[in-house]
Amino acid sequence: MSEPQAIEKLSFENALVELEGIVRSLETGEATLENSIDAYERGIKLKNHCESKLREAQAKIEKISISQDGTISTQPLDSEN
Repeated sequence: MSEPQAIEKLSFENALVELEGIVRSLETGEATLENSIDAYERGIKLKNHCESKLREAQAKIEKISISQDGTISTQPLDSEN
């Protein structure tokens, strides 16, 4: 079995696919306890990586506003909207 790729080098999409695979394998309950613990720990790291990537993307998104006089401006997108 090949060594898993470093999490920090994974794209959001690849990390999410791997995380989904870990969840499916843990749900079957067929892995040994040691392998399940290792998979769970990697899953936590993948989840944190995905959340970090989402925060980075959100920070880059801007809301475009057009004022009444037609002026166009941008401002950070509110995270609560």
